[in-house]
Amino acid sequence: MLSRLRRIIRQFFTRTRTVNKQPLNPASLIVLILIDIFILVNVFTGLNDISNWVLSPTQANPCYTAWQNYRESKDKNKDFNIVRAAADKDFYPPISSFPPNSANQTLQDSYRQNSRGQLGDVSPTCQGFATAADKVNTPDNEKLVKSIAQKQDAIAKLENSNRNIRAQYDSTLLEKIAGQNREQSINNVGAEKAKQQLDNNNQQIAQLRQEIEKLKADLLAKSESTAFLKLLNDGNTFSEVERSYKHASFWYPSIQLTLQALFLVPLLIGAAIVNRFAERKRYGLVALISWHLLIIFFIPLILKVFEFLQVGVLFKVLFDLISTIFGGLVFLVSYAYILIIPIAGFALIKLFQTIVKKSKPQPSILVQQSRCLNCTRVLKGGEDYCPHCGYHQHHECHNCHQPTYQHLPYCRNCGAEQNPSESI
Repeated sequence: MLSRLRRIIRQFFTRTRTVNKQPLNPASLIVLILIDIFILVNVFTGLNDISNWVLSPTQANPCYTAWQNYRESKDKNKDFNIVRAAADKDFYPPISSFPPNSANQTLQDSYRQNSRGQLGDVSPTCQGFATAADKVNTPDNEKLVKSIAQKQDAIAKLENSNRNIRAQYDSTLLEKIAGQNREQSINNVGAEKAKQQLDNNNQQIAQLRQEIEKLKADLLAKSESTAFLKLLNDGNTFSEVERSYKHASFWYPSIQLTLQALFLVPLLIGAAIVNRFAERKRYGLVALISWHLLIIFFIPLILKVFEFLQVGVLFKVLFDLISTIFGGLVFLVSYAYILIIPIAGFALIKLFQTIVKKSKPQPSILVQQSRCLNCTRVLKGGEDYCPHCGYHQHHECHNCHQPTYQHLPYCRNCGAEQNPSESI
């Protein structure tokens, strides 16, 4: 088995760098490698493009993240924060047709633009979310939000001023107790004036906070804000979005793999047809290039299958099963893969071995037809080594020590029984 594997690997590399059984010169080999790299890069680019053709779970349910964050938030100001975000377009995804915060942009436009030219549609519930959010985005509400932001900035400046005054207040007070002249002080403000300034600033901060609370109440009391909050607090509606998002997340890797396979299958079939035709007609260079194309197209297919096994439906089923049985021991998923993948590979190898055995004639028939015991091509003159693949047709009989055919049960010279496992 090991010698057969070595022979297959040797034949694979020989076929990869020879034309009509003649090795390529270094310059031609470099050109071929450059062609391989260029095609491989373009294949992966095409795979990436076609996998992004279908809407991702986030694109199909663009309101899910903002909605979920709102429902899970423990902040007492979460109602104002979500309404302010709608009025100020904070959670609008960037799109090419509108500049950020453009007066022409609506959340509906954004959702529509991001899904244009792709497979799938935006969730109807998220479209309703966008409609309600767009109603909150009015000029009056924008002014309210801007006014609140300005007042909050003013409070921040006053609080910063208070920190600076308090930093100087202690040293100023010590200077006064020590009887130091005011002209000799290192501080800009005296103790009495510093205290007065602090009191004035605190009064302004309190006044501004009252005004902010009133503006917040006015914004939340608007009919469009009330309708928006009512939608956000509707548990049944959110459950629809959550169910849609989880369903899309479950099937998204499988859909991506299907699209990528549809991209690769025509390339594989085309390369295989050209390779077979070129081999039959003995077009050496065409056969070589088409063989390389077959290898290049198989590489991403294999990688994508393994990637799917890690994040696709199979991983989800294994993850749920192990989580149910063993709780938090999720690392056991890796052990499951380490066990399953070699078993699956062993089964595939046995299957391919069976198919090859069934498709390849028996050694006795090949000898009768004067064909190579390995590649089955016709031999002329009873050669010891096949001129097509280099395979040795004979081995030494253990009884008479004369050359006899490999893989046949008896020696052609003395009739002694042979052990096929000893054939090279």
